[in-house]
Amino acid sequence: MSKPLGVLARFSNPAELIDAAKKVRDAGYQKFDCHSPFPIHGMDDAMGMKRSPLGFIVGAMTLTGAAVGMGLQYWTSTIEYPLVISGKPFFSWQAFIIVTFALFVLFGAFGAVFGMFHLNRLPRLHHPLFYSKQFESVTDDAFFVSIEAEDEKFDATQTQAFLSSIGGSNVEVITGE
Repeated sequence: MSKPLGVLARFSNPAELIDAAKKVRDAGYQKFDCHSPFPIHGMDDAMGMKRSPLGFIVGAMTLTGAAVGMGLQYWTSTIEYPLVISGKPFFSWQAFIIVTFALFVLFGAFGAVFGMFHLNRLPRLHHPLFYSKQFESVTDDAFFVSIEAEDEKFDATQTQAFLSSIGGSNVEVITGE
């Protein structure tokens, strides 16, 4: 027999989905997700999600990029290859702002892209929910709550009963390899 990978329950509208998310959060489940065909305002609060650390990652990467840009130009113009050009000092920071800004933006963009990939655990080419036939309707008109088997509170029969008790229909245990 295949081991359970999670439980999936369908809800009829966005209001029921938000209510279900609050009840799942209050029941102590940590590894769950809500799925809908469009963004629902207030869902993050209902799920108890914290603010993303992506802003701090991007901020740190932009400052790193600026430091690398300014440091590289300082090192080349004052230490490695000092040239007096038109009587200017070796470290003329005004001329270095363009490259510093370019690396500031470049490192920030890399921080945003790779930070988002890391925080979203991407690339994930296959998710256990793809084993469910009813989950295909999530992109059209369905609203689902899924609880992963990796959750500490997860027990297939109890979780299935819990989702049914909070109004979930078509509750399904997802099994796979």
